[in-house]
Amino acid sequence: MTKAYLMTSLVEKMQSPDQDFRFMGLNDLMNEIKQDQTCFVGDEAVENKVLMQVLALVEDKISEVKNQAVKCLGQLIKIIRQPQMETVVDKLIDFSGGQDEELRDISGLALKTITAELPPDGKIAATACSKLTPKLLGQISNPTTPPEALVETLAILTILISRFPAHLSSATLSPQPLTVLAPLLVHPRPVVRKRAIVTLAQFVPISQGYLFTDLLATHVFPFLAPNANLEKQRTTVHLIAAVARTAPTQIAPVLAEIVPGVLKAVQRDDDELREGGLQALEALLLRCPTEITPYVAPITQAGIQYIKYDPNYAGDDEDEEMADADDDDDEAELDEYSDDEDTSYKIRRSATKLLAAIVGTRPDLLSSIYKDVSPVLISRFGDREETVRLEVWATYVVLLNQTALYASQPQSKAPEDSSLKRKRDPETMDVEEGPYSLLKAQVPALSKALLNQLKSAKTPPATLQAGFALLHTLLDVLPGSLASQVASIAATSKSILSQPPSTSTSTLHLACLSFLVLFFATHSPPTFTPSLSNLTPALLRSLGERHPRVASETFRVFSALLNALKPVKAGGEWAEAVYEQAVARLTAHDTDAEVRACAEACVGDLWVCATDVVRSRDRREWEVICRAGAKTEGAVKVVTRVAKEVPGALGDQWVNGCVEWAMGLLKRGGRGGKMEIFQGLDVLLRSYTEGVPAALPPALVPQIKPYLSTSDIPLLSQGLSLLALLLELAPTTTFPEIESDLLPDVYRIAHSPLVSGAALDSLLSFCAALVSADNQIATHLVPNLVIAVEKAPKADASPSNVAKAVAQIVKSQQAIAAGTIAQYAKNIKKTSKAKTQTVVLSLLILGELGRFIDMSNQQDIFRDAIEHFAGEQEEIRAAASFAAGNIAIGNLPQFLPAIVKIVKSDPKKRLLSLHALKEVVTHCSQGQLEGVADMLWVPLFENSENSEETTRNVAAACLGKLATTHPSRYLPQLHARVQDPSADARATVVSAIRYTFAETSSSYDELLAPLLVDFLSLMLDEDLTVRRLALSALNSAARTKPHLIREHLPALLPSLYRETIINPDLIRTVQMGPWTHKVDDGLDARKTAYETMYTLLDTCLAKLELPTFLGRVLPGLADDSDEIKVISHMMLFRLSQVAPAAVSQKLDEATPELEKTMKGATVTKDTVKQDLERAAELQRSALRAVAALSKIAGNGASPRFDAFVEELKKNPQWGSEFKELAAQA
Repeated sequence: MTKAYLMTSLVEKMQSPDQDFRFMGLNDLMNEIKQDQTCFVGDEAVENKVLMQVLALVEDKISEVKNQAVKCLGQLIKIIRQPQMETVVDKLIDFSGGQDEELRDISGLALKTITAELPPDGKIAATACSKLTPKLLGQISNPTTPPEALVETLAILTILISRFPAHLSSATLSPQPLTVLAPLLVHPRPVVRKRAIVTLAQFVPISQGYLFTDLLATHVFPFLAPNANLEKQRTTVHLIAAVARTAPTQIAPVLAEIVPGVLKAVQRDDDELREGGLQALEALLLRCPTEITPYVAPITQAGIQYIKYDPNYAGDDEDEEMADADDDDDEAELDEYSDDEDTSYKIRRSATKLLAAIVGTRPDLLSSIYKDVSPVLISRFGDREETVRLEVWATYVVLLNQTALYASQPQSKAPEDSSLKRKRDPETMDVEEGPYSLLKAQVPALSKALLNQLKSAKTPPATLQAGFALLHTLLDVLPGSLASQVASIAATSKSILSQPPSTSTSTLHLACLSFLVLFFATHSPPTFTPSLSNLTPALLRSLGERHPRVASETFRVFSALLNALKPVKAGGEWAEAVYEQAVARLTAHDTDAEVRACAEACVGDLWVCATDVVRSRDRREWEVICRAGAKTEGAVKVVTRVAKEVPGALGDQWVNGCVEWAMGLLKRGGRGGKMEIFQGLDVLLRSYTEGVPAALPPALVPQIKPYLSTSDIPLLSQGLSLLALLLELAPTTTFPEIESDLLPDVYRIAHSPLVSGAALDSLLSFCAALVSADNQIATHLVPNLVIAVEKAPKADASPSNVAKAVAQIVKSQQAIAAGTIAQYAKNIKKTSKAKTQTVVLSLLILGELGRFIDMSNQQDIFRDAIEHFAGEQEEIRAAASFAAGNIAIGNLPQFLPAIVKIVKSDPKKRLLSLHALKEVVTHCSQGQLEGVADMLWVPLFENSENSEETTRNVAAACLGKLATTHPSRYLPQLHARVQDPSADARATVVSAIRYTFAETSSSYDELLAPLLVDFLSLMLDEDLTVRRLALSALNSAARTKPHLIREHLPALLPSLYRETIINPDLIRTVQMGPWTHKVDDGLDARKTAYETMYTLLDTCLAKLELPTFLGRVLPGLADDSDEIKVISHMMLFRLSQVAPAAVSQKLDEATPELEKTMKGATVTKDTVKQDLERAAELQRSALRAVAALSKIAGNGASPRFDAFVEELKKNPQWGSEFKELAAQA
């Protein structure tokens, strides 16, 4: 309820004749409302009294009081009633249209404040818009409104339309905004025209089409004529640019009438018009990328023409070889032409940005850009205006980045290998006219022009930093390309590093050092060795800097230098000096953590690359590196590298010390760094020159025991691998420790279903090593493993893992094979009364053994396995299928015909026998398969038709594998069935082709290439299943054999994009009890299509037309499927890195759906915990995308997106996570 007594006292304060009291009364009211809104709301009479008093103070004579009253209205507008809000709006509009200038200004400010503070949700915003907008439009149409009031009114309208476009578009505004605002385009005051353009452009997207057509006919087309009034033409080009940014879809259809006129306007002799015209062309290029394509060539020519526009400078514009700019005479000569009134630099800057837009959005034109635009950009590297110069350099960085992403890449990083051509991959060929070769030819001119700009002593730090960033990018794209400029680079670097870093120059030092790291890493030593004596003194000085980042980056420079010059012989002074400096940093207690880490890495590099230099030292560095500090990850990596690269250089005593230190680290709690410690121990154990000491295994094995647990599978894998290595290197001392202490843990781990992949491989290696260390143990291991799995609860038992372990033990100790086979063959006989679990395990063990043991002498085992095809339990049938297939591998001629016969003749057992064949096809060697392929091909194909999908998939997997054994024979057979009348047959064909892509060998690429498009054309099939499988095949091809599909993508992509559109015909309603539920049969195909798009983004980026691609990513943000939303978020994340220019233009379209996702699930009475968890996961996915997009959203590309990001930063739930993700992006 309203605190009437409090409000009354505040009103009395506000009525005080003392200005300070009035100010404090307003201030107290504002604070009270912020703390507790209910103190104002409740009693309408008191509310009105307070509100009227605040409005009265808007007219106060004291400025501070008026401003405070405006702030107070900003708080009140969020909580007052609708009639009160109308009163406030009416009053303020009356003030803003009056003749009192001061009152007009303050009321304009008040209206701006309340429109900016209106809460985005709720009815009050809609009411405010419907009430305020007509009044504002009325004020604009009133001919007596003074220009100052017009500017304020337009600003308020702009806030309303940018914050509440939905409310304004749904409101029936009379008069229409475009009709009211258009006359302001010819207002005599430029400031009114400028503001009107901004407001008008924002109203275009929500206005009816005919109004925009009228606007074009009256205020755009007539003023694009060559003889139009200059003033009106300037306004027109600014309007075109603004509309292009806010309403690209509306302006795109009329580009044919607009672009030629703007190109002609640019040629008129008026600097402001030229600048505006170039900006309009840039906006059209970015916002209408598809429709502008026919005009890219003339627009590029306009950019090239005006980047050289400098009428006040008499130099030779066309000279591409930049003259040396280091003479003071030259600089003095340039100064003669500088003029405060000279605005030609604005035209050059706009032309540069125009070219940057072309470079950033037209990767398909890279070669022609290198021929036409690049030489001109290089010729302008020395522009006399610094802002233009930096813009030119930034544009060239964009060009280099585009080259790295989209151009055909040299196969090797090394410069001398860059002409190599990858076999059968035209995409990676460094063709003569390709961007890489064109860039290579221009590097000498580029580097000379740039370094001339950097070597002057007067060059500001920011410019030098930008120059080094450009050089760094050049080396990223074309490693080793600056060999001819080593002397200039060394001289410039020396002059920078010789100055002590200050607050303003430390980032320049870091840019220079970061560049040198890359320079030394990518150039061969003979190119830079002569300049080292000139550069190393300055680098050694930087090593001693107090600035931690400078010191750490300098250590990285020396690390790169050591690796480049490896091996460094004794006698080099700088290597010894680096060693001393590194040891000094490591022994000092106040050394920064990053400097310490880089010094440790540098010591490692010294031992690896300059062994002769450090071998004779006292090795005190290792005492400090192998310390029990908080952060040891870097130290572990250094020790591991030295032990691996120079084994024996430091002797067994050093290895012992390091092993003890690493064992101490294993005892620590937490998981951090443990993987690296295990890897380090692996390397250290192998580096003993005189064998592992006898005392080590008894000490090390107990340290590994805690990690033999399924709570951390990666560490379990490392622990088992280390035990296997110990058994291999020191079997006699290690085996007793393991036998007495660890075997129960091993039995428990072996049957865990969590153990798979690398961990399972480690377990099998451990079993093999254990049996090799002691032959007798095999007879104990097998029964104990089986007993452990049989005793385990079903959920914790994986019989297939135990079967693999038993097979590994038998393989290592063949003497127990016969006994093991006999033991488990008993359990699968018809007469056996073994439990289901025992039968399953026995079948799996026999299958694993049958893979490498010929059981043709015990055919009853195979027959018994086949008998179990008719078993009651699903798990027995699956195990029987596994056993039969793998036993057949041991003797294909003997057993395979029996399985094929079942495939042909027994429909009930067909699926199981196909699974058995899949085992054969998967685990046979290539040679074995070639011999039996003919026997399998026909039955597989015939029996996959007219079958259920599961059966068909298994058969297709086998057919795909067989096709790779003899591609010239089988691929044409598959191709012949592409147009088969049976949808099942077509589905089998396309599934089989998908499985051929799993074979990474390129041996059959030439055979597959001409047939591939026909296979993938099944994306147009009338059958939904066939279409989905074809999409899946395209996804596999894009992932494993992208070079085969790149050239065909223009034909394939329309079919792919079509499948991303929701088809209402495939959505049906299902009745489930009292509820109805919608089922989308097209969802699986749509999901596969989006997955394929994501894959193509990684492997075929250069062949994607990004505007069209983005046009299908954005609808995915609004899809009903959360999985498709997540894939779309991932694509936006990736696109923000590879196509920032294209994505930044679509932020307005992406923002509403991202906002909707970030609001989370609507909680109803039916909402369950899983719904909330799913929504939170989806929000995190969106958050990652927004964090990445926020990095490219600069320059006000989307005010709505910027506001959304600001809201997220303040969000109590997501703010901190968002900032963290943004820092990583």
